Amino acid sequence: MATSPLLRRATHEVKVGTIGIGGDNPIRVQTMTTTDTNDIAGSVAQCLRCVAAGAELIRLTTQGRREVDSLSKIRAALRAKGCNVPLVADVHFNADVADAAAQVCEKVRINPGNYIDPARKFRHIDYTDEAYAAELQRLDERFCRLLAICRQHGTALRIGVNHGSLSDRIMSRYGDTPAGIVESCMEFLRVAVREHFHDIVLSIKASNTVVMVESVRLLVKTMSAAGMTFPLHLGVTEAGEGEDGRIKSAVGIGTLLTEGIGDTIRVSLSEPPEAEIPVAQALVAHRETCATTKQHIAVKRGVATLHLQDKHFGTFQLKAAMSAGALLIDKVADDLVLLGESFSPETRTDLAERILQAARVRFTRTEYISCPGCGRTLYDLPATIARVKAATTHLVGLRIGIMGCIVNGPGEMADADYGYVGAARGKVSLYRGKECVEKNIPTDEAIDHLLALIEADGRGVAKQ
Repeated sequence: MATSPLLRRATHEVKVGTIGIGGDNPIRVQTMTTTDTNDIAGSVAQCLRCVAAGAELIRLTTQGRREVDSLSKIRAALRAKGCNVPLVADVHFNADVADAAAQVCEKVRINPGNYIDPARKFRHIDYTDEAYAAELQRLDERFCRLLAICRQHGTALRIGVNHGSLSDRIMSRYGDTPAGIVESCMEFLRVAVREHFHDIVLSIKASNTVVMVESVRLLVKTMSAAGMTFPLHLGVTEAGEGEDGRIKSAVGIGTLLTEGIGDTIRVSLSEPPEAEIPVAQALVAHRETCATTKQHIAVKRGVATLHLQDKHFGTFQLKAAMSAGALLIDKVADDLVLLGESFSPETRTDLAERILQAARVRFTRTEYISCPGCGRTLYDLPATIARVKAATTHLVGLRIGIMGCIVNGPGEMADADYGYVGAARGKVSLYRGKECVEKNIPTDEAIDHLLALIEADGRGVAKQ
């Protein structure tokens, strides 16, 4: 069994409440609530369901001071019930909220793209070196305040970069590249290391599996060159739901796990959070087997042929995606043949096509980039996804983003053809690429408007 790649896991351990991440600890499985954080009883109940399913950390959206207070109450209620699962505050756009949250929970996640930089507007700004340095100094001063609070309260920190919410500052200097994504993370990490604050976990997420894998690999190399070995959290954001969400997650997360990268993971499905846990556990369980399998996949004239024996189709799916992912992402192969006597040729061909699409090699159906939902979601996400799919599944070659709110919506779906984004309660905005073309459409009318937009553009080819 191939074990050498597994040595890449972080040697540095971070304590988050009662558990450790990195070092000799097992790979931790986590999730995020979909409840309104101000719904104390509902959030506590969902946390308990997630813990029962095997979640080892739980993240909750924390938009403002009211949510910080609610998070404190949720934590107290869980502890009263004997549940010690570490809670993570998910903070965007408001550095003061991160300061407050760091005083009431075990870990705070901040997004470098919107910690002090304004919300992304896709503007190119011509910075002089002096002006850029001044922006970094502003970041440095503000971030040090949070580090001091975290140190005082024993709170860990996640520097969580999302491809879809890189700041205009980073995009203007580095472009939409893995180098820019990694630099967005390293700007904050360098400050933390200089300040001798080491209770940090890093993450780089994207809905595009190729971008996600290439960026995380580059982050590992960049840290290694700087003598750093901080734990990494892995995830494919906006993976979707159902089979495609699982396959996409297995291609992205699984590729890195088979290379020995990753200390904690979350599978982001547009489903109840407890449904994410078994998938994440399976990816962790299969990583060594798939690391060995992928070393023996035959590749001839660009076609990778993979023979797997597994009678459970869900396991077959995940193992196939994990084993073949790197070959497809790295363009060693541009086609995939799956062999296995337990499933029909038609079933195996369909799965191969789904894996090829998840690895961004070949598109044979409409792709749905949908977020998992959280306390910021502005409509019934699962029902909406089902309606959008029902209305567009006959089309081929389109990418449609379905986003609950604006935090990552316009950015994460930037390579989608069309976007359906929650704008306010009961309101949806439609995007063509990065451009918002209709604002604040009532939700009961939005799908008809989306179809009219696609038809007017002459996009999408109906399946024959």
